[in-house]
Amino acid sequence: MTEPHDEGSSAPAFPVPRTCPYRLPDEYVGLRESEPVSKVTLPTGREAWILTRYEDVRAALNDPRLSSDRGNPDYPMLVEIAKSDKDSNLSIAGMDAPEHTRARGAVVGEFTVRRMEAMRPRIQAIVDQCVDGMLAGPKPADLVRAVSFPVPSLVICELLGVPYTDHAFFEDRTSTMLSMTLPPLTRQRAFKELQAYLDELVTSKEKDPTDDLLGRQIVKARKKDAYDRDALADLAFLLLTAGHDTTGNMISLGTLALLERPELRARLLDDPAGTPDVVEELLRYFTITDIITARVAKEDVEIGGRTIRAGEGVFALGGAANRDPAAFANPEEIDVERGARQHLAFGYGPHQCLGQSLARIELEIVYTTLLRRIPDLRLATEADSVPLKNDVAIFGLRELPVTW
Repeated sequence: MTEPHDEGSSAPAFPVPRTCPYRLPDEYVGLRESEPVSKVTLPTGREAWILTRYEDVRAALNDPRLSSDRGNPDYPMLVEIAKSDKDSNLSIAGMDAPEHTRARGAVVGEFTVRRMEAMRPRIQAIVDQCVDGMLAGPKPADLVRAVSFPVPSLVICELLGVPYTDHAFFEDRTSTMLSMTLPPLTRQRAFKELQAYLDELVTSKEKDPTDDLLGRQIVKARKKDAYDRDALADLAFLLLTAGHDTTGNMISLGTLALLERPELRARLLDDPAGTPDVVEELLRYFTITDIITARVAKEDVEIGGRTIRAGEGVFALGGAANRDPAAFANPEEIDVERGARQHLAFGYGPHQCLGQSLARIELEIVYTTLLRRIPDLRLATEADSVPLKNDVAIFGLRELPVTW
C-alpha cells in the first residue's frame, strides 16, 4: 500500500483551485509544458501522479492496467473516506472489466442517442417552464437557482422516476459530498443519507415497477433472474448525483460565456444548425470535471516516459488536456469552428460518460431558449465578481446574476 506523504516531500499540493471562470490554474499549464507526468501531494497527505497532456490523458483513460476500483486501498482519494463508504463502488463508476462491461451493458440502452432525442420535446417544455418562472420573478435573477439546476434536476428525476419534490434534498446532499473543505463526517453523513433515500426508492419500485429507468431495470433483471437491488441502488446514486450537478454547472458557465461574447451569441441565434458545435467547444473549454478522473495502477505502467508503479494513484486532468496546444490550436480561445469532437470533457475509454447525449441535448436547448426568448439577457454584475464554486470536485458558479 502507498504510504502517506512525507512532510519533507517537494511534490506540490493538488488540486489547485480555479480562480477565474475562463482560466485553468497556471500551475497545470506550467506542468504540461515542463513536466507533464508529475508527482503531487493530495489533501489526504498521500502522493499521486497527475497527467496534463492530451496524449497521456487519453492513453491513461483507455489503459486496463489503470484501475477504477474505489475499493482498492491505494485508490487516490481527494478527501478522506470511511472504509465502509469507500467499499461502495458507486456502481459502474468504480468497477473494472469484466464486471464493468456487464454492468454498463445492462443500462447503456437507456442512454442511446435515439432514446435521448425522444426526450427533446419534454426537455424543451421543462426549460420553458423554468424560463417562465424566471421571467415572472424579480430582477435581477440568479440563473443558477432559476434555470441551471432546476432543468437537469427535473430531467434526471423524470428519467429515473425520482419525485422532484425531493430535489432540494438530493442537491444539498450532493453538494456536501463533493465538497473538499467540509469535515469528513459531514460529507459521510450526506453520503449515507442520500444512499438511504435511494435504497427506499428502489424498494418502493420493487413492489410496483414504474415506466422509468429504475422500474425498467427491475423488470429486465428479474426476467433474466439477475436482479441485484444493491447494484441498482448504487446505479441510481451515481446517475442522480452526476446527472444534475455536472449539467447544471455547464449551463451556468456556458451562459456566462455567451453573455460575455456577442459574436458567440450571434452565432447561436443566426445559425441554429451550428448549435452542437458551440456546445462541443464550450464543453472542451470549461471541462468542469477536470480533477475527478482518478485511477490506481494495478501494475507498473509507463506513461509519457515516466514509470508509474503498481499501487500508485493517477489523476488524468481532462481540463489541462483539453487546453493542450498539441491537440487543439489556440486552445485558450473559444473557437466554434474547430469541430472539437475529440475533446475529453466526458472522459474517454470504457468509463466515458453514459449520459453525454442527454447532457448535450439539455445544453443545446437551454442556451438557445435563453437567447431566443430573452434577447436582451445580460449580466447584472461584473463577470469577475461572479462567485466561483472552486472548493468542490466539479467546477462551476455559485450564482449568476442576470437581468433583461
